[in-house]
Formats: sequence, C-alpha cells, structure tokens
Amino acid sequence: MKRVASGILPMIMVNRKGPKALHRQIYDAYRAAIVDGRLRPGQRIPSTRVLASEIRVSRFPVLNAYAQLLAEGYFESRVGAGTVIASSLPDQLTSSKPAGGSTHAPTPSGPRPVAKRSSVLPRVVRDPWLQSWGAFRVGQVAFDQFPLGVWSNLVARRCRSSDAHAFHYGDQMGSMAFRETIANYLRTARSLHCEAEQVMIVGGSQQALEISARVLLDPGNRVWVEQPGYRLAREVFALTGCYPVPVPVDKEGLDVAAGIKQCRKARAAFVTPSHQFPLGVTMSASRRLQLVDWAQTSGSWIIEDDYDSEFRYESLPIASLQGLDSNSRVIYIGTFSKVLFPSLRLGYIVIPSDLVERFHAVRRIMDLGPPSFYQEMVSDFIREGHFARHIRRMRVHYGELRSTLVVSLSRELGPVVELLGDEAGMHVTVTLQSGSCDLEIAERAARLNLSLWPLSPSYMGEASRQGFILGFGGTRLTEIPNAVRKLRNLLAMK
Repeated sequence: MKRVASGILPMIMVNRKGPKALHRQIYDAYRAAIVDGRLRPGQRIPSTRVLASEIRVSRFPVLNAYAQLLAEGYFESRVGAGTVIASSLPDQLTSSKPAGGSTHAPTPSGPRPVAKRSSVLPRVVRDPWLQSWGAFRVGQVAFDQFPLGVWSNLVARRCRSSDAHAFHYGDQMGSMAFRETIANYLRTARSLHCEAEQVMIVGGSQQALEISARVLLDPGNRVWVEQPGYRLAREVFALTGCYPVPVPVDKEGLDVAAGIKQCRKARAAFVTPSHQFPLGVTMSASRRLQLVDWAQTSGSWIIEDDYDSEFRYESLPIASLQGLDSNSRVIYIGTFSKVLFPSLRLGYIVIPSDLVERFHAVRRIMDLGPPSFYQEMVSDFIREGHFARHIRRMRVHYGELRSTLVVSLSRELGPVVELLGDEAGMHVTVTLQSGSCDLEIAERAARLNLSLWPLSPSYMGEASRQGFILGFGGTRLTEIPNAVRKLRNLLAMK
C-alpha cells in the first residue's frame, strides 16, 4: 500500500475556552493562511489525524473543518497525494481579505540603516549570459562524463556505514582524514610544501578568498589584482575596505615590475598563475620568482587561486607558486568545482603554519565548519584511485573539446578575433577588433541560447579590450562547430 507523505504542519492556534467552535477556528486559520499566500496551491496539508494530535484536540472538529474547506474549494483531494491546497481557488478570494490584511509584504517605513560596506558592492544583476545554459557557458563541467555509478556506490556505502558521529559537528578545519588526503595529493601533483594541519576545508574558492581577506587585510590596505581579472575577487577586497590596484597582465602573466611601480607596499597580491582568469595565460617562471621575491622583501602576501590547474594540453601541469615560496608568504586556494562538479561546494586553503590559528578563529565565527559527508565521499573517491582516473580521462576529453573549438574558431572567424589561453584550463578567450561591444553581442547571443561571457567587465575602469570568455567544459563536441557559426553570424551583424 502506498503511503502518502504528511504535509508540513501549519501554525494553528486554538482557544478551547473561546466563544468560537473548534472546527470554525481551524477553518478560519486555514482560510486566512490561504488568502494571505502563506499556503500555496498544490501544497500538501497534514492528515486530520496528524493535525489533531499536534494541536491536541479531538479528530472530529478537524474532520469537520476539512470537510468545509473541501466543499468550498479551498482544499482538493489528489490520488496518491492526499489533501492539498486547491490549484483553482474560490472566487471569494478576489473580493475578500482576512482580518490580517494585505496578501503582500508590508511596505517598510522609517530609518533603515545598513552597513556602509555593503554599498560598495554592485547591485546583483541577472546577466543574460549567466542565465543561458547553451554552448560556452563558463564554469560548466562535462556532467555526462562524470563516473556517476562509482559516485553513487560510494554514497550508498557511506550512508550504510554512518554512525552517530556523522550527525554531530565535525572538525572546524575539516575532517583530518580528508585533509591528509588533500595534502598528499597537493605534495605529489602540485609540488606544494604542506602538511594536513595546514589545510582548511571550505565551501569553494570564493569562501576561501573571503576568509583569507578577513585574516590578512585591514581597511585601507592596497591589494594587487590582475587586470583584467576575476571580478568577484575585487568585490571581496572592496567589502573588506581595501583598495584593489589593477596590475596589467601580458603574455607572461602578472607584470610584477608594473605592480611594484604602482604600489610597492601593497599588503597582498591576488593571482591566478596556472591559468589566468580570464586571459588564460600561464605566469612565466621568471615572473613567479619576481613575485615571490617581492612578497618576501616587502612583507606582503600572495593569494594563489589554482582553480583549474589539472588541465594542461601542451605540457605537464605547472608547479604551484606556493612550491617556490621558501618564506611562507603564499596562501594557496584550490577547489573541486572544476575537477568534479560545482554544486559540491568544496574547496580548501593551504595556510602558512604560523597563521593556522588565525584562519581557524575566523572560520569558526562564519559557519562552525564544513559539512562532513561530502568530505568523506571525496576522500574515498581520491584514496581509491577514482579521482586520478577521472582527471586523466577528463584531460583527454577536454583536450578534444579544446582542439575542436580552436579549429572551428580559426576556420570560421580567422583574423576577426585573437585567441588567447588555449593551452590549459576549461575556457579560451577571444578578443574582438575595435568598434565591437561585447556586452551588446552577449545579450543577443543569450536569446539564441549561446552563453558568451563578455570580457570587458573583467577590467577595472575602462576596458582596453572587448571579447568573450568561452567555456567549453559543458559543451558537447558535436555542438561546437554550429555554436561557433552562430558566433560568426552575431559578429557579422551591424
């Protein structure tokens, strides 16, 4: 026999000594909640037995109230779903309101002070290219290539083996077993100098950056940021009360000499050296050494965001900046969003040993630590070899996508665009000839289910180049040629 799930219990107060009958009180409470919009069409309601038990009355007044609400069209019965709020409500709702008043939220009045720092952030706008799920959406991974069967088996196994400890708060720094797994991986694959005690598990690279900014920076500090660069990083620094200093990026990455000339005493530098976002260039060895030397001599910090370093197509992965640092000046940030999937919301920070306690203190007041289940899942996934196999397989798959995209861009657009950053990562960048407006083209593209992330918002101030960041991770191989032809047609429009 199929069991119908119980609905969420509504707030119903009854007065046993009041003049109104109990069934009428229950009826009025439901009707008011429906008219107010607190109960919505299709929402399941609890059974008469459950409600009677909850509000501690006999079942008979509940049965009478439900019968009246069904008769008047406020409730309806659905086979297999029990009793729900009616999808088509009575006409009375259009001409009457409950004693509580309007169905809309109250209009605020009087002073409403908020923190000044919140005003430095731009208004959140639902950019059309971020709403489209078409070709070239940045940040997508090849979901159809993920070993879902293996992952499902690991989930089931973990669920079966869970004990009482799995339901309690975990270590605020993250599971020690998981941190040991990550430290082993980073020492081997990314040449980091680290121990498990230096690793903090976080909810993705954005939270890692927020925590790092809170620990390292004071209001009024200057911070080097790449120009063009990752816009959300600039906003984190602005929210901390810091002043981002745009330092140009060329074919060798961040121009350290230009940064020193602009602001030698910056408190920190934020860089994406393995695959710069958005231009995709790799920081040269000489620039890396210059940057580490600057941090040491000036007493500054380097925040290294290594978001998709696992995927290189022309050479082996490049060693991390942190591995070159002999004076513990680099805070290293990594994430599983690109190598596994974004909704996992799992990343990590590798912290200099003498700063671990400070990072821990800041993390504690933010959310008391990360959820433990997915840490255990990913730890199993890595330790049993599935992660290494997945990376190898995805490197081949993304390499094929990247090659097809590069060939299609060259064939369809030729000299119309300049291609950048195609040696690594999961996106390439194309820059446009002068006179183009990437924002306008991106808006038109979204209407054609083409997700073109415009380059110009990645600049602080006036953009020196127009173009697009083309993510290829979530685009099927067969879709790429046609998507590039759509891009060509858009660029041809006047």
